Amino acid sequence: MTAQFTAFSLRIDAFGRLIYADATGIEYPDALPVRAYPLSDSEKWVILCDSKGRELHCIEDLTTLPLALRALLEDELARREFVPRIRRVIQVSSYLEPAEWEVETDRGLTRFVLKSEEDVRRLGPYSAMILDAQGVRYLVPDTRDLTAYGRRAVDRYL
Repeated sequence: MTAQFTAFSLRIDAFGRLIYADATGIEYPDALPVRAYPLSDSEKWVILCDSKGRELHCIEDLTTLPLALRALLEDELARREFVPRIRRVIQVSSYLEPAEWEVETDRGLTRFVLKSEEDVRRLGPYSAMILDAQGVRYLVPDTRDLTAYGRRAVDRYL
């Protein structure tokens, strides 16, 4: 799928990567759309970044884009913003990495591999973000809502 208008173009390559091309035709593989603040206004302020996180283009209002381009961007944003919430930690294979975690999320039961303790980050006094080996992020909204086993598993990394 390719979407284009005069300011820039976007396409998905054969490997599923988002390719951004600026108005001069220079392409940037592995482009990443990121919502800017406020997050509550989902049609405003989307930043396209390169693979190193540098800003390539700022879109003030998605509603001003051609429909095909807007649909492509919204699909990519939805994929990036997929963050299951962990409700229960069922089992952790080991406290040595890599460790396999079995959890219940708001999207169902799943297993993932935690590569490193650095892939668990504190977001607040009682919340954390876990990044699995495949790049999927999992949110622990409040560790106090987990069982004692689940709290110990998450707290071990915080």
